[in-house]
Amino acid sequence: MTQQRFAKAEFAAWLGIFGNLALAVMKGVVGFLSGSQALIADAANSASDVAGSFAVLIGLRAAKRPPDKDHPYGHGKAESIAAIIVSVLLLLVGFEVARTAVVTIFFSEGPIPIPESYAIWALAVAIVVKEILFRYKFRLGKQLNSQALIATAWDHRSDVMASGAALIGVAGAVLGGMYGIGWLAYADPVAGLLVAALVLRMGYKLIMESIHNTLDHVLHAEDAEELVTAAQNVKGVITVDELRAREHGHYVIVDAKISVNPRITVLEGHDIAKAVKHELMNKFSHVSDVFVHVNPYDPGFPYKIDGDAAQDDYPSLLH
Repeated sequence: MTQQRFAKAEFAAWLGIFGNLALAVMKGVVGFLSGSQALIADAANSASDVAGSFAVLIGLRAAKRPPDKDHPYGHGKAESIAAIIVSVLLLLVGFEVARTAVVTIFFSEGPIPIPESYAIWALAVAIVVKEILFRYKFRLGKQLNSQALIATAWDHRSDVMASGAALIGVAGAVLGGMYGIGWLAYADPVAGLLVAALVLRMGYKLIMESIHNTLDHVLHAEDAEELVTAAQNVKGVITVDELRAREHGHYVIVDAKISVNPRITVLEGHDIAKAVKHELMNKFSHVSDVFVHVNPYDPGFPYKIDGDAAQDDYPSLLH
């Protein structure tokens, strides 16, 4: 893929690293000073995003490497592997946040402390920043066809939901302290538990999608239809017998079988195959390589026409 693609993807990864690091520090410090468990849990979630962004960056740089002897189809799946790492980190953080919340709700001794009101403002800032990061990375991931960027984008969206839940919990606990409503003090750890549930749900969804993308699979028929049409329109191709487009990270590798006039020379058949390859690679930016097998065309019964003269009507490069 182009250098411009990787430059944009790496910039997005670095933006995620610095953004999540700043949010993790802010939420961690404010959460500790304010005594908000929900905010501390949200800080841990942001800290995991820093590690996840590093994993995405490593995956992008690995995918950038050209094909070699051991990896003749390139290193595109490195991005999907990086997405799996992000997903696993989400699951680990979700379990830890859930454990802390459960201990606080069911096993704490004495009254639950009420967080300070300024924790609300920290969460409001985090929500705005995360939503901006989500929209930017999701659009860029779709534009660049990068599963790793899309995974981290949805990670940002899960952070928006998590911070929103934490905001409600902190606000509820603060109001409970102001008006002497004791049971509202549980709103803060309950929000932490809700954050954990959201993180676990998103982590499970992403890891299943990432595993699916890592395994070899072909595009669905409707997605590959435009590839078949483009190959069919190449001069000299009578019909496309079979076409499989294997997803390999952010790009696809096409295996095609075409039928040509059986009376043309081997050289003509080779030139038609080259024309198909060039057409697909030039027309579709996500096509990394094309392998074309040439078959002699035989319509078979009942379409086969008797007589040598009729056989001369097969299309070729010569007419």
